[in-house]
Amino acid sequence: MTDLATLRRGRESFEQRAWAESYRLLQAADCGAPLDAEDLERLAIAAYLVGRDDECETVTARAHQAFLDGGDREGAARAAFWLGFSLMERGAIAPASGWFVRAGRLLDEGQLDCVVRGYLLIPVAIKCIVQGDPSAAHATFSQAAEIARRFADRDLASVACHGRGRALIRLGRIAEGVAFLDEAMASVIAGEVTPLVAGDVYCSVLEGCRETFDLRRAYEWTASLAQWCATQPDLVRYRGQCLLYRAEVLQLRGQWNEAARDAQGACELLISRAAAGAAFYRCGEIHRLRGEFTKAEEGYRRAHERGRKPQPGLSLLRLAQGQIDAAAASIRSALLDTQEQIGRARVLPAAVEILLAAGDLAAARAASAELSEIALAFGAPLLAAASAHATGAMRLAEGDIEGASTSLRQACETWRELEMPYEEAQTCLLLAAVCEKRGDQDGRRLEIEAARRLFKQLNAEPWLARIAEPSDRARQPAGSLSEREAQVLRLLAAGKTNHAIADELFISEKTVARHVSNIFDKLGVSNRAGATAWAFQHNLI
Repeated sequence: MTDLATLRRGRESFEQRAWAESYRLLQAADCGAPLDAEDLERLAIAAYLVGRDDECETVTARAHQAFLDGGDREGAARAAFWLGFSLMERGAIAPASGWFVRAGRLLDEGQLDCVVRGYLLIPVAIKCIVQGDPSAAHATFSQAAEIARRFADRDLASVACHGRGRALIRLGRIAEGVAFLDEAMASVIAGEVTPLVAGDVYCSVLEGCRETFDLRRAYEWTASLAQWCATQPDLVRYRGQCLLYRAEVLQLRGQWNEAARDAQGACELLISRAAAGAAFYRCGEIHRLRGEFTKAEEGYRRAHERGRKPQPGLSLLRLAQGQIDAAAASIRSALLDTQEQIGRARVLPAAVEILLAAGDLAAARAASAELSEIALAFGAPLLAAASAHATGAMRLAEGDIEGASTSLRQACETWRELEMPYEEAQTCLLLAAVCEKRGDQDGRRLEIEAARRLFKQLNAEPWLARIAEPSDRARQPAGSLSEREAQVLRLLAAGKTNHAIADELFISEKTVARHVSNIFDKLGVSNRAGATAWAFQHNLI
């Protein structure tokens, strides 16, 4: 194939969004004869979308120089902006700033009034957000929107629109902010913007949904992002983020196996330190819920290595392991370290649960009251349910049975509407305690059965073991374990592997495996998570 034919095929593949093929063909054409500036831009975009960041930046720098050599200052400034933006996304702030300054200087020297000036406002607005000045960010995004309108640039208009939405959310004007996010997404769904901008807007809007605890929108936009990625099989750039967002949604909806698969996929695909940290944290959360405590600990550790504080998951893990004092100390520390309202809203539900378990009613009451205030300010059903659950737990601990019942039934109804089975099951258990306080044994049995049904649906064996009825436990007497089996069970419940148990007890790994099999048979469980839950329930730890 001649270089000209290769180039033509590369352009066609670019228009068809066959990014890997376009990258291969344009690169081959470039080897035969250097591409012009416009084709270098195409090659850079294709490289970016297939995850070749270094090559993208090298080719963009060449495009910048090619525009300069051709006397096209606007094109050179545009290439300089995108190079700076790519570097900024990778955390290379100083080099990014240099390219932004160069782009501005080229426009000033040429006295050019063009759309690139609007793009150069975007990093300025993002810096305002990072520095905690959402008002200045909103004003800057608004200037960019006006420039987009003057030059009829849909990419800039979409970026500015969603940026205004994110700034308004930070200003507490949530309804207005969400409206801007929806407007930006309308342009994306309609195919009015380029893939480069569409992917960034998708991810930013989903972050906005997380900030506002808007689970319904998160469900819808995550499904839309997954579909968008599926139409471009070669797309690497946004696939990791898509898997990460989908893992969280699937976890909340109780589809833990699928959530674990997507979270692990995100860990493998995501390069950025912050995003990878979020992916490992999500893995830790899913393992914790399943009762796979050693794997959960590993996920939280790897998240922390990448700068993602593993809270409140790590504190909840300690609680699940029966280390109540450690859990309480950990969650108190997390509350002290978390100042932003959004972050505190994620920590407070766990704080109420742990502090109640630790018997610190005053601190639990303060955490519950703060969560109620935040939930009222946001008006999000997810936060409303979390607050109602916490309030119900608090009232139950204080002996206000009727008040607890009202709050818990409100929480249960909202969890059901949001399709969050794990949270619904936890609330059912508290409602069972309410019924027991009232002497309503039929009501208690119904709530326990509802929780058991949900835990079975989730395959949450640790929780199934914890709520086993006395008749179920009769076939699991602690005395049925031999002294050696009890030793093995204690170490197993502490998260140790068969190899580690063998080393500690000076026996072979094969002997440990036989003891573990016997323990499973005697306790009527099928895995280590179930045995661990049984051990905690019978105070063997």
